[in-house]
Amino acid sequence: MLLPMRVFVIVLDSVGIGQAPDAADYGDLGAYTLPHVGEAVGGLNLPTLQQLGLGNIPPLLPAGRPIPGVAPAAHPQAAFGALRERSKGKDTTTGHWELAGLELTRGLHLFPAGPPSFPPDLLAAIVQETGRAVIGNKAASGTAIIEELGARHMQDGAWIVYTSADSVVQIAAHEGVIPLAELYQCCERVRRYCDAFPVGRVIARPFVGRPGAFKRTENRRDFSFTPPEPTILDRLQNAGIRTVTVGKLDDIFAHRGIDESHHVENNRDAQAALLDLALAKGTSPVFVFANLIDFDMLYGHRRDPRGYASALQETDRFLAQFLPLVSPDDMVMITADHGNDPTFTGTDHTREYVPLLVRHAPIAGRNLGIRDGFFDVAQTAAGCFGLPALLRGTNFVNAAGA
Repeated sequence: MLLPMRVFVIVLDSVGIGQAPDAADYGDLGAYTLPHVGEAVGGLNLPTLQQLGLGNIPPLLPAGRPIPGVAPAAHPQAAFGALRERSKGKDTTTGHWELAGLELTRGLHLFPAGPPSFPPDLLAAIVQETGRAVIGNKAASGTAIIEELGARHMQDGAWIVYTSADSVVQIAAHEGVIPLAELYQCCERVRRYCDAFPVGRVIARPFVGRPGAFKRTENRRDFSFTPPEPTILDRLQNAGIRTVTVGKLDDIFAHRGIDESHHVENNRDAQAALLDLALAKGTSPVFVFANLIDFDMLYGHRRDPRGYASALQETDRFLAQFLPLVSPDDMVMITADHGNDPTFTGTDHTREYVPLLVRHAPIAGRNLGIRDGFFDVAQTAAGCFGLPALLRGTNFVNAAGA
């Protein structure tokens, strides 16, 4: 079989499809991101994803629920299935790392909700390293804690430090009070202290505005724990295959194994970068790993199903432009990294199956079933470029008999 020259993996951040078998361990029984978003808006209009086979996935799940507005396609244009996460956790880092071939059996460190959330020695190190005090010290919604403590921060210049249900230390600062360079330097220093736990990410959360009208900016940066072993990005780069990331993935992989990065913090710019990459047809193989963040950041965490639905429909229109630019013999994998049901309790991620749609002519219309591990994506990408088998996962192109 002719191997594809280009492989695109597009992660629809947080677009889960239904509670995972271990959802109860995470307090997430009843989480169904896509079905619940569809119910909340009276049905979704996603013709491109529907034609690919999105509506064919729910019947595969043990407790699957239909996606209102997205019926099964009679002749799906893509192979379709679902991925079950094996790693412990339900955050961005564990999801993307597993898609890239890793498995975190112990999970990354989670801080208690608090207050207090952080050990005194970590807070003391922040004060000593930066000369600024710390306020917050609890789990919170990012927008809520800025509204709560933003005015105080503007008065005394203290860092707003908080966590969530993910393995994160988040540090918020007003761009008019603390320069971005100082915020990033603080996060770099905290990152070194957090490696011992280990913590998945230290996140810089800059904001602007005045009390009652604060707004987070797109100058966010993630300072990640270094992956503990080579990922598909490393393997491909070492084999001379060009690797490109779009979105925040350069930060998530600690800038390792990446030849070219398009760092953007919204769907619009990520989709524009993907269109440019699709148009730039060359003669050398390339692997593109992209994250579309708005579903999670703007609508999942803020429990906004209507905004979530609108973002899905905008992305469906983007895919209608993008897919014709990519040869059917190349491969486009569309999936997610976790769930974030905007109708669910709390404001955190949800432990769910994620969809898998694979547009690649030799396997069009195949039922890929439930894949036991996100790392099947990395294993398949490795096979597409003729690499030796990775430690984990099954190449679903080979398994489909193509």
